[in-house]
Amino acid sequence: MTQPGSEMQPADVQATFCATLVDQWARLGLHHAVVAPGSRSTPMALALAARDDLAVHVVHDERSAAFIALGIGLATGTPAALLCTSGTAATHFHAAVVEADLSGVPMLVLTADRPPELQGIGAPQTIDQIELYGGVVRRFADPGVPAVAGADGWRDLAADWWLSAVGADPGPVHVNLPFREPLVGVAGELPPPIPTPVSDGDGWFMMRPDLAGLAAMIDQPRGIIVAGAGVDDPAAVQRLATALQWPVLADPRSGCRHLPQAVSGFDSLLRDPGFAAAHTPTVVLHLGEAPASKVLGQWLQAGAAVHVQVHSQQRIIDPLGIITERVYGQPSTVCNELAPLVGGAADGEWPARWQQAERAAQGALDDALAAEPVLTEAGVARVLSGLAVRLVVSSSMPVRDIEWFGRPGVRTVVHSNRGANGIDGVIATGIGVAAGSGEATVVHLGDVAFCHDQSSLTALASRGLPLTIVVTDNDGGGIFSFLPQATTLTHARFEQLFGTPHGTDIVALAAAHGLGACVATTAHDLQAAIADPEVAVVRVVSNRAANVQQHDRLHAAVAAALR
Repeated sequence: MTQPGSEMQPADVQATFCATLVDQWARLGLHHAVVAPGSRSTPMALALAARDDLAVHVVHDERSAAFIALGIGLATGTPAALLCTSGTAATHFHAAVVEADLSGVPMLVLTADRPPELQGIGAPQTIDQIELYGGVVRRFADPGVPAVAGADGWRDLAADWWLSAVGADPGPVHVNLPFREPLVGVAGELPPPIPTPVSDGDGWFMMRPDLAGLAAMIDQPRGIIVAGAGVDDPAAVQRLATALQWPVLADPRSGCRHLPQAVSGFDSLLRDPGFAAAHTPTVVLHLGEAPASKVLGQWLQAGAAVHVQVHSQQRIIDPLGIITERVYGQPSTVCNELAPLVGGAADGEWPARWQQAERAAQGALDDALAAEPVLTEAGVARVLSGLAVRLVVSSSMPVRDIEWFGRPGVRTVVHSNRGANGIDGVIATGIGVAAGSGEATVVHLGDVAFCHDQSSLTALASRGLPLTIVVTDNDGGGIFSFLPQATTLTHARFEQLFGTPHGTDIVALAAAHGLGACVATTAHDLQAAIADPEVAVVRVVSNRAANVQQHDRLHAAVAAALR
């Protein structure tokens, strides 16, 4: 390329710079951009909108925009470009950036900024955006106001930022982009393409032993695999479980519930003291993130097993303080390398006992749920977990209900923002999953999470996405009814601080945004509503106190079946 001439106007240099970055990202795999409207971001917004090969999603609210970008990254494994104007707009990205960090979701966070001469003098929409998100990003960059002299390095910058987002430890990258007025320019000739860079391959390493040492550590007859989100190939898990003859306690987010070794009802099983005591393992292999089950965590913590954790994120994840050995790498890689080296200590009776208990638990749950006269929160989880959809569940009661009462033997793809475990942005995450995957997507959340993210309903009707939002509405924070606060506080104080009834009409709120909505009272109603393309929001009425009692009945039914 002939370097842009010195006669180029500053606005044209900015336009060319942005067009170059976007072109390089598109060559590397960028397919989606999420843009929150604003003025200072004009050069980059125009560059993104000019591309016919990019889907540009304009979102009015920055927080919603950020979680939509997160959902796209969750569904595709490829970063979306997330853009906003300068000032406090960028602060509204923070929650989603934190979740992307903790969940290892790639994201390109682009914040427009005022130029240096407008910093520190009280200029409007100007805050300190340097390293705004602190250490939660994989990389921070501020290339300064674009100048002709740097044109030969623009593509290298774009490639470096991309690789930082998608590398061996994927996550968010923050690029702060100061622009000067005028903001509308015409892009000139772009710098020539550069050789396609390659990200780091799937390496893995242990803190101490070699592969043979790890195989010897886990090759015991009474072991279990705990599979959570982050399992990249369930077939690899099956190969290792077959070699070891171990059960797989499968979180629905692991994608492993269809495996023949899968135990889906582990939470209810482990609530039975007799079963829990008789099935204590001597070694546990943790793959990916931990399930939500507190009962599982307490059972593991009370034992004396060796705990080996395989996780692709290179950070410590051990809230229970039980991990003996950490392996950083893709679970599939480690499982495939271990499978030929283990199996000498296998005991066929061990997995058979787990499978017998699993069949008893699932039969008891089916019978108990079939006897319920109306659709309950656990019943919603049972229905949704059997659908051929992508399921996005709120990180409160819905993720637990899907884990505890979801159907076994299914391949439903389940997503949940369990990195930071917040309930913010659940609808927006679902929008991103639907937009990124192009597949039928169901969001399952409670009424508080729905109200919390109601800004994401803005313009949803015009997006044409295959998305249904199912709201279990108990008029408040249902999860708190399971906690000690519910029985130790007065009813009035509990309702004030934790029950927090809000009285929002879910159906009317959806209708105000031009969305079709209905109420489902039976499993058939719910399935029919999800199948109806005119229905975007489904309300299932629940009662907080009755929900606690129903959970107790379901766990008791499993305990009775075991005996």
